[in-house]
Amino acid sequence: MPVINPERLISPISKTEPTNVSEKICIMAHVDHGKTSLSDSLIATNGIISPKLAGKIRYLDSRPDEQIRGITMESSAISLFFSLLRKSSAEATPAQKDYLINLIDSPGHVDFSSEVSTASRLCDGAVILVDAVEGVCSQTIAVLRQSWVEKLKPILVINKMDRLITELQMGPGEAYIHLRNLLEQVNAIMGSFYQGERMEDDLNWRERVDAKVNEAGKAAQDGATRGNLNTEGDAIVEEEGSATNDGSAEYEEKGDEDIYFEPEKGNVVFSSAIDGWAFTPKQFAGLYEKKLGIKRSLLEQVLWGDFYLDPKTKRILGAKHLKGRNLKPIFVQLVLENIWAVYDATTGGDNGKGDSIMVEKITKALSITLPNHVLRSRDPRSILTALFAAWIPLSTAVLVTVIEHLPSPNVAQEARMPQLLDASPGASSIDAKLRDATINLKKSRDDPIVAFVSKMVSIPEKDLPENKTRTGSSLTAEEAREMARKKRAEIARAQAATNGQSPDLAELRSALQSSAIGDPDTEVPPEDDQPAQEPERLIGFARLFSGTLEVGDELYVLHPKFTPANPHAAPEPQKVTVTALYLLMGRGLEPLTSVPAGVVFGIGGLEGHIMKSGTLCSQVTGGVNLAGLSMGSPPIVRVALEPENPADLSKMVTGLKLLSQSDPCASYEIMPNGEHVILTAGELHLERCLKDLKERFAHCEIQVGAPIVPYRESIVSAAEMNPPKDKDMPRGNTVGLVASKQLSVKVRVRPLPGKVTDFLVRSSMAIQGLYADQGVDVQHDADVDEDVEDVEHAGTDDMGLRTEEAQKSLKALQDGLKEAFQEGLKDHKSERDVWKGVVGKVVAFGPRRNGPNLLIDATQDRTFKHISMETLLEEGADNETKEDDILRAQDFSDKISYAFQMATAQGPLCQEPMQGVAVFIEEVNILLSPEETGNAREKMPRLTSEIIKTTRDAIHRGFVDWSARLLHAMYSCEIQASTEVLGKVYAVINQRRGRIISESMNEGTSFFTIVAVLPVAESFGFSDDIRKRTSGAASPQLIFAGYEMLIDEDPFWVPFTEDELEDLGELADKENVAKRYMDQVRRRKGLYVQKKLVADAEKQKTLKR
Repeated sequence: MPVINPERLISPISKTEPTNVSEKICIMAHVDHGKTSLSDSLIATNGIISPKLAGKIRYLDSRPDEQIRGITMESSAISLFFSLLRKSSAEATPAQKDYLINLIDSPGHVDFSSEVSTASRLCDGAVILVDAVEGVCSQTIAVLRQSWVEKLKPILVINKMDRLITELQMGPGEAYIHLRNLLEQVNAIMGSFYQGERMEDDLNWRERVDAKVNEAGKAAQDGATRGNLNTEGDAIVEEEGSATNDGSAEYEEKGDEDIYFEPEKGNVVFSSAIDGWAFTPKQFAGLYEKKLGIKRSLLEQVLWGDFYLDPKTKRILGAKHLKGRNLKPIFVQLVLENIWAVYDATTGGDNGKGDSIMVEKITKALSITLPNHVLRSRDPRSILTALFAAWIPLSTAVLVTVIEHLPSPNVAQEARMPQLLDASPGASSIDAKLRDATINLKKSRDDPIVAFVSKMVSIPEKDLPENKTRTGSSLTAEEAREMARKKRAEIARAQAATNGQSPDLAELRSALQSSAIGDPDTEVPPEDDQPAQEPERLIGFARLFSGTLEVGDELYVLHPKFTPANPHAAPEPQKVTVTALYLLMGRGLEPLTSVPAGVVFGIGGLEGHIMKSGTLCSQVTGGVNLAGLSMGSPPIVRVALEPENPADLSKMVTGLKLLSQSDPCASYEIMPNGEHVILTAGELHLERCLKDLKERFAHCEIQVGAPIVPYRESIVSAAEMNPPKDKDMPRGNTVGLVASKQLSVKVRVRPLPGKVTDFLVRSSMAIQGLYADQGVDVQHDADVDEDVEDVEHAGTDDMGLRTEEAQKSLKALQDGLKEAFQEGLKDHKSERDVWKGVVGKVVAFGPRRNGPNLLIDATQDRTFKHISMETLLEEGADNETKEDDILRAQDFSDKISYAFQMATAQGPLCQEPMQGVAVFIEEVNILLSPEETGNAREKMPRLTSEIIKTTRDAIHRGFVDWSARLLHAMYSCEIQASTEVLGKVYAVINQRRGRIISESMNEGTSFFTIVAVLPVAESFGFSDDIRKRTSGAASPQLIFAGYEMLIDEDPFWVPFTEDELEDLGELADKENVAKRYMDQVRRRKGLYVQKKLVADAEKQKTLKR
């Protein structure tokens, strides 16, 4: 393979002729489906690695732990040069066209799904790989959804076709049926995405039509009240008719023919990356065009599907014209049987060494000449790979398919960017010139510059191009002569020392130091026993959407919460200077001086300015914020860290900050008790982060605490519960009196119906969006940090929404909440009166203002009416409170709301967030004497702290009046295993309190797909345990699946009925598992844990000294 120089790679970037096209593709798939092996074959076309090492070296897996584990952990980019002869028409002369392909290899493990999210935003197309044997897996669905959401045009590569031959021992006919079923599964997933989108579009269309009809009806009613019914009524009725019959209001039908993968269209590639071959039906149509005398365009349409070749007439027949004849499908006859024949000839036979005579026949039939040293090789696989490389090389099939079916940056941005821009914050305030330049990919220096930085990549400083010592051909003649002179002097001194002479040691050391080219005045640092610490530099992984960027340009960094509607809101956008531009080349970087729009590149100078992702823009006013990335797997696993040597604390903190910047999913925070905590997506992600922290960022030894797993606290109405704490009041009712006896609040706590809780959990992002429209900071980190500090900003006027968009969202949320209550109360008719009209009285959601708990105003005088959902939906509602010397209950509404946020953020069991709890505020009484009412306003600061503490404690007392439950964080676990290890897999799942959800056999294989749920607390070491028990035959994928009541048991339960005391005794024979989990969390947080230290006092004796 010819070696492509970096200068030739850079030339298509700098040229603007139409013959130079840039393609950006992301390879996505489930783990171990062959992404990196496929990348190797493509990289080999540029001579970067040998074709013989493709699939073995895993070039883009540059980390040592990636090579050891054999999986990709970080998305890596590389730029490839590809030249192709293309005809503009059938009679035209082929013209050479150069392509720069920005290839990004993304991880397949669920722990690193955030890397897939960051890579997909930078690309225009996606190459989706599916294992021909394992088929559609959990991450396959995830990456298909990611490409659908990001509007990437995908092509499908069915990889590992060789496994059908070598492992499953399928014949060509069986393999065709298997491949057809696999393709139907993938297309069914794409169809479900299309159906969901169409249903949403239909709902939005109906809402628009209803709004127009209502506006027309309202206008007609206004006209009638003004007495203009005769003159204006007809016009208004006409307007109403036009509102419903207007072309813009008609439902726009969209076809689904472009979303499916169909081999006859050329968007499906069949391949074996390990053996280096791939093909599309279009390639075989070109091979058989002359032989069969059938037009190529017709062959391309019939090579896949229920079409058959009549051996006598050489005609193509459909299934209905077979007339009972047993013919093979044309795909089997012309394509698969030939591939199977190559495997039989090279690696088949009784001894597995193939048949040399058959190999000779095949090479002659295909007009292929193999080198003699390959034919004489004792390794049958070398003959196999050489034959396929000469016949149907993988790189040709994949790259030609990418070029022909994936859009160029111009076409892709014109299709994708309008939707991305409209979904960005403050879309209506984006500058028109900037919008036009971004959509139409304008590359002039005068056009606005917009670039999106998807993540920050950490690079050792010595690996930056400007810090590398040039060697070999990159040296000038004078530099080479100077190096030779110094080497000769060094050798002469060494020989003198060998012959017994005593050369000056200092002179020898000086010669050694001067043997490297550089500044002769540079001082050599003194030797130290400690290894030198290599500093890390953060490089932005970015794509330029408009304009041309050069080194030295000044840009504004727009933070993720930036909105052009209020461009100078805190934090103020920062101006940075671009210090370097790089072409990403996998394990290396090539320096650039300028980058035009439509290129994926690396950018320096952003360190300390971008946390994880951000937008670079040449202007602040009218700028655009593209940093809305959705990470696939939220961080759920937390561990506390501390340095082994306390003196290294500053090193560890600095390293944690660098790690948090360079990893899209990892985050770092300091707990109230002073612990330094790192949050990761899973166990494997945690292991990688700790390795990077110790070896690259902190350079010190670190002690790792036990994993911190989040829980949720809830309540239920159980059949057997302890009697209410207050016998004079119903269950869950409490009255709180402040310490000064001047305020009291009556609270009623009840469990929410299950359907309502599920709805609130699903709608957390929608609730968060209500406040985001108002520029209110909402802490949405429900799966990680449960500390009260997160709700400090969630205090006043929780539902102070007033924009038109927020009103629409609030109305949709209210309607959904009503439906959830109706559905949840179907089987509980006795509770309907309790929840009647409750939706309009909702005051706040908690914790963090978007949690699955409700604060409800049940006071007779509607103390919280000014901030309830019912009032907020009324146009022109007056939400202002009166300011005078008289204290009213309404003055404490925001304080009680803040107390609700605090109470739900830290429940009474073990200070974990609550879930599924409704808090009714029934009375707020002010108990001031007449002489104290005069200066009542002066008492507000003291009463504020008292009412917050009292309300929080009252909510907690009402909570424990019910039967408490602890909800566990759960993983959804998918495992593919053969029948031989199925029992061992079940045993491991059951030992860890897991539950099997489903078990299905993959059609045509001996593999089962097992879906189970597993507590996160029991998942540590689960993957290693599965691999050890099954000898590596099964590997699980763990995806966070929310919270579940794993153990239906009250942590405070003790035997109290006569039957229970008689059967279990006072101490209870069985362990209360829920209490064990609760005590573990309380012990970790330093809370009081009730423990009986003396079990049998009568057996103890006084010890003598």
